[in-house]
Amino acid sequence: MAIQVDVAILGGGPGGYTAAIRAAQQGKSVAIIEMDKVGGTCLHRGCIPSKSLLRSAEVYRTILQSSKYGIAINSEHVTYDFNDVQQTKLDKVDQLFKGLQGLMKRHRIQMIHGKGRVTGPSIFSPRSGAIAVELADGEMESVVGQHVIIATGSKPRSLPGLEPDGKVILSSDHALELDKLPESMLVVGGGVIGVEWATLLHDFGVQVTVVEVGARLLPGEDTEISLEMTRQLTKRGIRVLTGVQLDTESFTVQNEGFTIRAQTADGDVVLDSNQMLVSVGRAANVEDIGLENTDVKVKNGFIAVNEVGQTSEPHIYAIGDAIGGVQLAHAASHEGIVAADHICGQPVHPVASHLIPRCIYSYPEVASYGYTEAAAVAAGFELKKAKVPFAAIGKAIISGHSEGFVKVIADKATDDILGVHIIGQHATELISEAALSGWLNAAPWEVGMMVHPHPTLSEAIAEAMLGVDGRSISL
Repeated sequence: MAIQVDVAILGGGPGGYTAAIRAAQQGKSVAIIEMDKVGGTCLHRGCIPSKSLLRSAEVYRTILQSSKYGIAINSEHVTYDFNDVQQTKLDKVDQLFKGLQGLMKRHRIQMIHGKGRVTGPSIFSPRSGAIAVELADGEMESVVGQHVIIATGSKPRSLPGLEPDGKVILSSDHALELDKLPESMLVVGGGVIGVEWATLLHDFGVQVTVVEVGARLLPGEDTEISLEMTRQLTKRGIRVLTGVQLDTESFTVQNEGFTIRAQTADGDVVLDSNQMLVSVGRAANVEDIGLENTDVKVKNGFIAVNEVGQTSEPHIYAIGDAIGGVQLAHAASHEGIVAADHICGQPVHPVASHLIPRCIYSYPEVASYGYTEAAAVAAGFELKKAKVPFAAIGKAIISGHSEGFVKVIADKATDDILGVHIIGQHATELISEAALSGWLNAAPWEVGMMVHPHPTLSEAIAEAMLGVDGRSISL
């Protein structure tokens, strides 16, 4: 007998479990089909474990730099045990996993563990959308939902000729499971994941080279952010090469690593390292999930949806990394809420992808909201803008992290905030004020005139907001 529910969700990551909770709160019966563990990539192979490693690296770096704060430590006696670092990561993940399991029970969400595939019309359902589940013991189960939400997430992309083997060539999944760190690492890809791993590894003493095919690091961020990131990484001793084409046929494994030729603007170079981390984005998990049994459309590798997550079959929704756009956990969670509310007949509040805050947890951190300057100009806006360095902010100087800045761009005609871009300490914690300002349609002067406590890093936002009208106090 098939399991009948109001909402069947294929995938238990941040998008899937958030949609499940939202639907359950409104009285719907919900089942999640998950082949691994609830929490998905974010909790088990992405956001949470990587941030735990980054935090350990930050603590180690801070101890080594303690003399800046008047604390004398013999750095030769300061060491780390990477097995303990990994265990700390696992402990944090397990704590959150148990909490999430408790939420599933509290909301009476049925968890079905197995590989799910969407099926076409059958004896269980006259329309496509039932989910056939292959259980761990080989048995089959069928889940029929009045509505279906596909939340199958994504996986690391690979490069032809440089496919990860888990030994010399690593994906981010492999890197999270390392039992020891190499002496050197070549990071292929200067996007979000590549830059985070580059700074993490460098903080632990690994010699790091980053190669990026594009003209700059972090190509999705504002150009000034990219340039500042490159400057800071280079200053710290991380080698950054942009505009690079790797000759994959020249890749040669040696006893303790590999060599590979690369074409750069300055000519050909030979790169060598112990290991290679390939971080060139993520591909949607849209294969082998049964979409061919439906009329759901896939475009450029992602499931095509409307503004509320509906596919070309209105009772089937899709959210998160599977639909592309902003491939971030908080974006997936919001898309899950929108889909669940739409299913339940509630008012929905979709958010344009460029208005979803973007965070990079590297050292330094980067966070942004809204348009980049180039995108705003391309969209036809006439801009006014300001940039305030953290060197002008007392709390940044006290903390010992005064590099970086806050940049604000606004529409000269309407006074709307178009974009906020931050690079520096705790940027990821500061960006929510900017996002809230945009959500409430505040003008820059309104944000700037709100009294910001002193001394805090948030003063940089206030000063930049005032600065777009030439009213910054600090500059």
